[in-house]
Amino acid sequence: MMTKTRLLSARRKKHSCLFRPRSARTEFRPTSRIPWRLFGYSLGTVRLGPRPWGLGHGSRQGKHKKSQHNSASPPCAAHSPFFNGLLWLLLAAGLLAAAALATSAKAAKEEVVVYCSVDQVFGEPILRQFERKTGIKVRPLFDVEATKTVGLVNRLIAERRRPRADVFWNSEVSRSIVLAEKNIFAPYSSPQSADIPALFKDPKHRWAGFGARARIILYNTNLVSAEEAPRSILDLTKPKWRGKVAIAYPLFGTTAMHMAALHLRWGTQRFTTYLKKLLANEVQVVDGNAVARDLVVAGKAAVCLTDTDDANVALERGAPVRVIFPDQAGMGTLMIPNTVGLINGAPHPAAAKRLIDYLLSREVEQRLANGESAQIPVRKGLAPPPRFPQLDNIKAMNVDYGAVAAKLEATAKICQRLFVR
Repeated sequence: MMTKTRLLSARRKKHSCLFRPRSARTEFRPTSRIPWRLFGYSLGTVRLGPRPWGLGHGSRQGKHKKSQHNSASPPCAAHSPFFNGLLWLLLAAGLLAAAALATSAKAAKEEVVVYCSVDQVFGEPILRQFERKTGIKVRPLFDVEATKTVGLVNRLIAERRRPRADVFWNSEVSRSIVLAEKNIFAPYSSPQSADIPALFKDPKHRWAGFGARARIILYNTNLVSAEEAPRSILDLTKPKWRGKVAIAYPLFGTTAMHMAALHLRWGTQRFTTYLKKLLANEVQVVDGNAVARDLVVAGKAAVCLTDTDDANVALERGAPVRVIFPDQAGMGTLMIPNTVGLINGAPHPAAAKRLIDYLLSREVEQRLANGESAQIPVRKGLAPPPRFPQLDNIKAMNVDYGAVAAKLEATAKICQRLFVR
């Protein structure tokens, strides 16, 4: 009987080991099975040691020719339990990765980024309600009072090649027209805008308006009687109001639009004269309409120019103030709608359109009228805010919003020169 040593020696001459180079076939390692574990889980065992070349897997006997010996490939170790387990592990990892990517892609589609110049206290509840209704995550970016609207407009222009925002909810209209002319907005005709009056929407469907505010005079009733309260913005240049009037810095927000509308209506000479008279009358120039309102509430100013939403906040809190819609016997009061537009190249266009549809809905316009911001509906058939009249009962300044937008830059240069800080 052949001894075990001789048998192994004979097999050594005929076969080669799978895990050694061909140049080292004289080396011999006995057959063994080694258990493999990965992350604490058994993946089976791998067989180390000589296997006959050219034989079927699992066969340990049979004769083969020299030509077969030379041309055959060594048996693949992937058929071992270890490699089978590893293959299943990699397959499972691939499926998990694909599922994660699909989930990530779906999550990316189910969000919308909105730049919003509406005061956060007014705009955020509307956006959160949209989230609850649709399940779409809203990522808002609000601006600050001191650079109202202009800061976000400049950011949208800077990002035009690689937009980050999907929607711009603007608290006024003139800067929206500027963005539309710069091709920042993409056309979108929302079905919700069908009953919005033509005055408050772009004929090319690049923006649409809703929920207007009025530029009003607010006065402190402890300092000013109803009989002596100013009825026109022209009254603010009279000597009796010297040092008692506050306005927001006229380069930003609705105050900038108001100045551009006056510039358009009066012409450069009369408009410049008016501003010089305000300055000569020691007008207080502050950072925003809300700050001007607060000065009146505190009695540090008797009168201010501001918007109805800021005034309504003071009224709801019981402050000693009253509102006057100016120039009702003359040129009328400037009405400024909210506007919304779809960003050209928006990362999430489908979600953006759903948000725009929601903002332009009658439901939202009525909610803005009923809420603290007291926006005045531009549509017929909606109730006005509790403290303010319907739009039809206000004599509005007859303005072309597009022409006002075209005057913004020239107006800003005049204001910047006169209101040096």
